[in-house]
Order: sequence, then structure tokens, then C-alpha cells
Amino acid sequence: MEELKSAINQHLNQIDIFTADLQSGFQPAIDNLYGFFHAIDWKEPWVLCLISFHISLLLLVFISRNNINFQMCFFLITLSGVYLAEKINFILGNNWRSFAGQNYFDPHGVFFSVLWSGPLLIISILILINTLFSLCQLIVKWKRAELKHRARVSRNKQD
Repeated sequence: MEELKSAINQHLNQIDIFTADLQSGFQPAIDNLYGFFHAIDWKEPWVLCLISFHISLLLLVFISRNNINFQMCFFLITLSGVYLAEKINFILGNNWRSFAGQNYFDPHGVFFSVLWSGPLLIISILILINTLFSLCQLIVKWKRAELKHRARVSRNKQD
């Protein structure tokens, strides 16, 4: 019986800790986010180039939305960019003095994940959603064609 009481008390203590975290709300996360964005010099040329690179990729996704084959290749390229993010972060971390005012490239890759992998993953998700919509439309076309074909076959059998 004593073990049961001990287990219940431990469980209640864990719930108290969890509810205390929830009561603090999202303010600590928002404070960390503000700190992250204020630590970046958004006027550095390489940061502006990176942002314009992601914007151009996004425009390319919207322009090529009807070309599924191109988008599938583009999907693989964007996911390859995410896969190579750790290596790119390491290379840029070793050479940051040649292009940046401060070392943004921490060993854990948080900065690079936010500014490189995050937008690439969003672009990949958009490509995936577009592909799913295209596949749904293709299934509808195929089913309509199948129904028309069945109607023609049944008409020919009746004649």
C-alpha cells in the first residue's frame, strides 16, 4: 500500500511541474524567439542573399506548380539541402570570418537550421501538398474516363 501511495505522490508531483510550466505560458518561448531574431544582423549581405535565395525558390515552386516531374526533382533537391545542412553548417562555421561579421554557426546548428533547413522544409511541404492535389485531380479524371468508358461499353452491348 505504501508503494502505491509513493507512486501516486510522484505522479502528482510530475503533474504539478507540468502545470507550472503551462501556467508560465508561451512567454519564455516568445522571449527566446525575440532574442534570436535580435541577435542576427539582418543587413549582412550573405543573410540577404540567403533570404532572396529562399524567396526565389518559393517563386519557382509557384511558377512550376503544373509541372509535376520538375517539382518532384525540385522536392528531392530541397530535401538534399536539408540533409546536407550539417555539413554546410560545419564548413561555414570554419570560414565565417570571410563573409560574416560574427559567428552564427554554432556546433548544434540551431541558427542554420532556422535560416536554411526551415525554409527548405516549408518549400518541400508546399511541393508535397501540390503533388497530392494534382494526384487527387488525376484520380478524378481517371474515374470519370472509366465511367464514360463503361457507359459506352454498356450502350454498345445494348445495340
